[in-house]
Amino acid sequence: MLTVEGLATGYGGARVVHDVTLHVDEGEVVALVGSNGAGKTTTLNTLAGLHRGSGTRRRGRVVFDGHDVSGMPAARLMRRGMVLVPERRQVWPEHSVGDNLLLGAFSRRRDKTFVGERLDHCYTVFPVLADRRRQPAGTLSGGEQQMLAIARALMTAPRLLMLDEPSVGLAPLIVERIFEVVAQLRDDGLTVLVVEQMVGTALGVADRGYVLERGRTVLDGRARELLTDPAVQAAYLGVRSDTQAIDEEVAAR
Repeated sequence: MLTVEGLATGYGGARVVHDVTLHVDEGEVVALVGSNGAGKTTTLNTLAGLHRGSGTRRRGRVVFDGHDVSGMPAARLMRRGMVLVPERRQVWPEHSVGDNLLLGAFSRRRDKTFVGERLDHCYTVFPVLADRRRQPAGTLSGGEQQMLAIARALMTAPRLLMLDEPSVGLAPLIVERIFEVVAQLRDDGLTVLVVEQMVGTALGVADRGYVLERGRTVLDGRARELLTDPAVQAAYLGVRSDTQAIDEEVAAR
């Protein structure tokens, strides 16, 4: 469904993403993981058409559903089915939950049947939003706002849902619930690309994963394989290899 080949971009004269290559097949969850500052958000914003790399040497190719969409603006990508849930939710706080969802379907607002069906779907996925549909979005908890941000994206009936750091600022139990929803959406047939700093959590749900370091994809594979990879465990999961433990013990002496 999505193929990214040698993507490079940045800000002004500074290149942040140097060489990102990945693919996402229909009906799977793919995790793009890495430490803070690795270029994950820039990569996702570029794929979503929100960052076009003006002033820097951009290169690479993005193909969605068989069509080259490199450099295509966000509105056109959204109409093709590529939809981003941004980092830190970015809901409209003064508007109600219901109005936030309706704004998500603004481009199809005249199709009352479509809008009604999408609302029913979102309230089924997130029952708590149905209970709070008249409540101002700014009064929701952080976890509820994240659910609202995902539901707002679902109002467009996306083919590829892109999530940017959905765990940011949330309690562990809420993060677990969010990723349960990601798995449920995949089981319902939706394709998901998730960028996440909580490597173990993301790979625990994903089918496949890519590790991003300093703007480059340096490792990829099945999610379970990456979870047991010694380099991934040491760098992101706090698991030391036997060699590391011995080296540290010798150094301590």
